[in-house]
Amino acid sequence: MGCSSTSCSVAVVLLLLALGASGQLQVGFYSKSCPSAESTVASVVRGASASDSTILPALLRLQFHDCFVRGCDASVLIKGGNNSAEVDNAKHQGLRGLDVIDNAKAQLETQCPGVVSCADIVILAARDAVAFTGGPSFDVPTGRLDGKVSNLRDADALPDVHDSAQVLRSKFAAGGLDDKDLVLLSAAHTVGTTACFFMQDRLYNFPLAGRGRGSDPSIPDDFLAELKSRCAPGDFNTRVPLDRGSERVFDTSILRNIRNGFAVIASDAALYDDTTTVDVVDSYSGLLGTIFGPYFRQDFADSMVKMGSIGVITGSNGEVRKLCSKFN
Repeated sequence: MGCSSTSCSVAVVLLLLALGASGQLQVGFYSKSCPSAESTVASVVRGASASDSTILPALLRLQFHDCFVRGCDASVLIKGGNNSAEVDNAKHQGLRGLDVIDNAKAQLETQCPGVVSCADIVILAARDAVAFTGGPSFDVPTGRLDGKVSNLRDADALPDVHDSAQVLRSKFAAGGLDDKDLVLLSAAHTVGTTACFFMQDRLYNFPLAGRGRGSDPSIPDDFLAELKSRCAPGDFNTRVPLDRGSERVFDTSILRNIRNGFAVIASDAALYDDTTTVDVVDSYSGLLGTIFGPYFRQDFADSMVKMGSIGVITGSNGEVRKLCSKFN
């Protein structure tokens, strides 16, 4: 049966709209199929943080590590057994919080079997972690499915502590995130710590112009002495706050520290080496910004939601795992 060009165009548009609506994320996706989904995840996160407050920034990091590899599909949760899964990549070193996701999933499988995806639990847990550290409370759309692939080498694409601002901008752009998102999501370092492992090169093996290797010359002398006193050569395990003087409070202190030369890791310091990201850092770390905007807390929440939309799987391309650590 034929159709005119106009009627065919309308039919195609309607088909695309229907497909989009059936596979679209939405706030309150589980309101009917599993009404307790979001409150259950929040309860599990709150319980975990009661015994270990450091789990909150770890859950925030977990979303970042999941979404930047193949999209927000819970591929980072898969345990392969032969060191071939995504989580086995060295770039995921020190990743924590997977047990919290597993706990939430187990409870939800009892309440609503086969309904809530692990990918959504990661997003919800990170959202709750932000709120429980004193950050903004915000809605996140849900309705993701879990991916069916988890490869070791895929995680090579993750942003790295040694990346320049230009490389960071490129990696964020690949996920549909702009320079503003780069600064805002890096500002998640306002809470939590890092291992000395990620600082060794900056403190002791930084390439110097024509003078071999040593310490990053951009680090103020007093701050360099402070960092070296906490991270001796070869010390990979000691934890150091990422936000000097304010590691337990969700605020813009991390951006002021970056502006003033007190960034702990090289990738944070790099944000003040690029004119584009310098302007974004300054816009949030200045005194007038808290009065006239831009408004850090709301913008941070918006960037979290935006990151949570990277590479989302819906429709027949994914599944709802029974266990987050293995494919069905």
